[in-house]
Amino acid sequence: MSDSDTGKLYVGMDVSDLRRSAVQRKLKRKDLKDEPFQQFEEWFELACEVVQFDPNAMSMCSVDADNRPYTRTVLLKSFDERGFVFYTNFESRKARHISANPEVSLLFFWPTLGRQVGIRGTAEKLSAAESLRYFATRPRGSQLGAWVSPQTSTITSRAVLKNKFDEIKQKFANREVPLPSFWGGYRIVPREIEFWQGREDRLHDRFLYSRERDGWRLERLAP
Repeated sequence: MSDSDTGKLYVGMDVSDLRRSAVQRKLKRKDLKDEPFQQFEEWFELACEVVQFDPNAMSMCSVDADNRPYTRTVLLKSFDERGFVFYTNFESRKARHISANPEVSLLFFWPTLGRQVGIRGTAEKLSAAESLRYFATRPRGSQLGAWVSPQTSTITSRAVLKNKFDEIKQKFANREVPLPSFWGGYRIVPREIEFWQGREDRLHDRFLYSRERDGWRLERLAP
C-alpha cells in the first residue's frame, strides 16, 4: 500500500477478519469467591491443567519518568493474600521504573479458556531473605545467569554474555552460587483484580474486585 500524498510505500496487513467464537463458559456472580485471591487460585489451577505453555506468564506494564508505558512478559513465581511475586534484576528497566513509580499493572491471558485476569496495584521489593529462599531453588544455570546479564543494557554481541557466563561459572565452581545483591523479587500488592470470561457475541462476563478498608467490593462491568 502507499500514502497517496507522499508516494511512500508501507507494508501492512488487514487482519480484521481474524476472529473466533468465544469458548462456551459462563461467569456468574453467585459462582465467585468473596476474596479475589481464592478466585484467582481456582482459575490458575485450571490454567495449569489445560494451558500447554507457561500458564504463569503475565504481561507487566510500568511507566518511565516521562509516563511512557512499557510492557513485557514476566513469570509469576508465587502468590498469596499479600500479592503476586516475580523476580528480576534490580538494575533492569522495569526495576528503574518501579523505583520511580511503583504503580504497575499485570495481565494473565489464557486463550484456551477464553479468560483474562487484570491486576492493578503497587510493586514493593521483597526482603533479601525472601529472594534468597527462591534463588536457592533455581537451576544452577539460572543462578549463574543472574550474575551475567546487565539486563536491558546495550551489549556488542552474544559473545559478551557467553564469555561472562564462563567467567562466572569458573568463579563459583565447586560451591554454591550466592544471591547477587542486584537481583531479587517484587510483590505486586493489588488494588483491583478483574476477572474476564469470554462469551459469545462479545457479551463477555467481567467482574471487578476493588480493595476497600474492610475488604473487597465486587461489581460486574459491561463488556
